[in-house]
Amino acid sequence: MQAIENAAYVSVGRACGFAGLAIFLIIFGLSFEPALAARTGGELCLAVTVILSTYALRARSRPYKKTELWLILPKKERPPAEIAQQLIGNTLRETYFWFALQSVLLAIFLLVAAVLLQIADVPGLTRAPR
Repeated sequence: MQAIENAAYVSVGRACGFAGLAIFLIIFGLSFEPALAARTGGELCLAVTVILSTYALRARSRPYKKTELWLILPKKERPPAEIAQQLIGNTLRETYFWFALQSVLLAIFLLVAAVLLQIADVPGLTRAPR
């Protein structure tokens, strides 16, 4: 069971890592206007949350042999076909929801930061003087 959970964490974590890298690079590209960068990052994190939640809701019915988790698992660690669908589906569902929770927490942080930066509106921090 531990091998399945580890493989699920690796599989979903890798995908979230690439999404996180893309979001970070977008935030970095918008760093000339911090409020906009934080808001955009928060909105993108919310989009990732929606995608992960959708995957979690579909995880139980997705054929287990077509998952990356199944491919990552060593052959000796793979469960029997009778219980594999339920076991892998439930594990993926929990893993997707865990990463979705992390994503929504990051989104909340970034959106609160965006509001605070917008309220502060420090000259030279949010916009160049006109």
